[in-house]
Parts: sequence; structure tokens; C-alpha cells
Amino acid sequence: MQAVSPTTTGVAHLARPGRPAVVARTLAELRGPTRGVVELPVRLMWCADRAFDLADPDQLLWLYENVLRETTNVEDLRRLVDGRTLRRVWQLLNLPRGVRLAWESRHPGLRPA
Repeated sequence: MQAVSPTTTGVAHLARPGRPAVVARTLAELRGPTRGVVELPVRLMWCADRAFDLADPDQLLWLYENVLRETTNVEDLRRLVDGRTLRRVWQLLNLPRGVRLAWESRHPGLRPA
């Protein structure tokens, strides 16, 4: 499976200028860790402290915000994000407008009720 992109949707939601947001086709394919400590690769987070304890709610949010904003491929999403957890914390995430719109366009269940 590939990520949703401007070529498959006809709409480009940008994570930042010049970079389309990457969105998984389904939330079920997102099977990232739900416990323990996760270390992000440098390409997703450039500071020295890239480890996140998923038991800490603030660190979990910070991890998801970085992955959703910085990824350029769906494999990062599958490996680092859990679909059920994403659904649970979605409204708490501080995301660029383009990232939020891209995900909510593909997954209407994430939109606020």
C-alpha cells in the first residue's frame, strides 16, 4: 500500500511549504508501538534527544506530532504510529493545518463530532 498523495487524491495538503502531508490509507495499517521507549531517526527529528517514553502522555503527543509533520513516507507511519492510539489522541495533537486537513479528509472519523 502507498500513502495518499496529491496524485491519488487530486488535493495537496501541505505539511510545510513544498512538502505534501503523508497520510496512511487506513488507520488499521498503523501498527506502531504502544508502550516502551521509541527513538526517532534523525530525518524525523534533528535534536540529540530523540527518545520518547510512550507511558508519558506529553511525550506520546510530541512523538506523533513530529512523525505526522516530518515524514515523507508511509513506512514511517506504519512503524511509528498506532492507529487506535492516533484516534484516541487526535484532538490533542498540535499539527499544521495542512496535516490535520489531509488526515481528516482521508479519515473522516478523526474529525470532531
